[in-house]
Amino acid sequence: MTDRRDDGRADESDAITIDAVPVPVMGYDASAGTPEIAATNDAFDVTFDAASTGTSVRDWLRRNRAVDESTIATACDQLAAGNAIDIEIGVRTDDAERRPVRLRSVDRSSDDNTSDGADGGDAVDGYVLITELKPTGADPVEFDRVASVITHDLRNPLDVAKAHLRAARETGETDHFDQVEDAHDRMERIIRDALTLARGDRAIDASENVAIDAVASDAWTTVETEAASLEVAEDLPRLDADPDRLQRLFENLFRNAVEHGSTSPGSAAGQDTEHSSTDGPDATKSACDDPVRVRVESADRGFIVADDGPGIPADKRERVFEPGYSSTDAGGGTGLGLTIVERIAHAHDWTVSVAEGACGGATFEFRPITDDD
Repeated sequence: MTDRRDDGRADESDAITIDAVPVPVMGYDASAGTPEIAATNDAFDVTFDAASTGTSVRDWLRRNRAVDESTIATACDQLAAGNAIDIEIGVRTDDAERRPVRLRSVDRSSDDNTSDGADGGDAVDGYVLITELKPTGADPVEFDRVASVITHDLRNPLDVAKAHLRAARETGETDHFDQVEDAHDRMERIIRDALTLARGDRAIDASENVAIDAVASDAWTTVETEAASLEVAEDLPRLDADPDRLQRLFENLFRNAVEHGSTSPGSAAGQDTEHSSTDGPDATKSACDDPVRVRVESADRGFIVADDGPGIPADKRERVFEPGYSSTDAGGGTGLGLTIVERIAHAHDWTVSVAEGACGGATFEFRPITDDD
């Protein structure tokens, strides 16, 4: 990129090399149909792991724990097509922390005054400036989002507490009060986590070698599961995770599976209809004949949560993680259950994907991103 004069000619004396730019800069080459790294500046090499020439931008983002696959794909497709990008995404810096950054592309003839040929030569089709996003003041929209999260997540333990209070009144058995106390403790942890998010502190407090099977089993006891059943595999891996946030992830998945695979009156109506089928009367009938069965199994260094319910239609799977998305007009729910699941997964540097299970239903797969990806 050069500084253009009024006569349309570049004044080479005003051109500067990308090493003079104080923020990380990546030069890319899109001639092969996908953007590849062709040059980097000193700020880039200091901030991130060194990237060799020829490394695809997609692979570099994945290696640096950018877990938003849809944003990665969109950015790379736009660069390959010669279009500009201006996106926000989380990547890992040299201190191993994942931070939000802005990726903004500039071409070789823009006014950013970066040298046209000294940094990558003719192999460079354009440059991407990477700037870290600094925390700003309180955002009313973000507070509204946190409030919605609280409303949604508190429903699980609140419903459990109500059910056990009702059972205690009807039976006089005091054991139900222990479950009420556990539900209240769970609500307190959720509120504390929400306050942490609202204040901008670290949202994840990861512990080493967390037993996935134990967390999944604990989460099942906090959800109104009706006649549904849970099967937890014995070979689940131990992962670095925040146990409280991981439990909330399982709770939302279990609640979603049970509500949309249940036969009880009103269980699907007025709820978050993120997991329902439009595949015809046969699919609906099979989902209603038997209580839903949920499985937690190991898969590719991570784990999956699968059920044999009605499933999620293929044309809606990419939308189920959108905030407020609902597959019906029943209303009443917030549509945030799977959005929360995705955010918890991303905060752990895990990818999450949804597909049809081997026996029908929905399968959610979680896989930690490693340096080998």
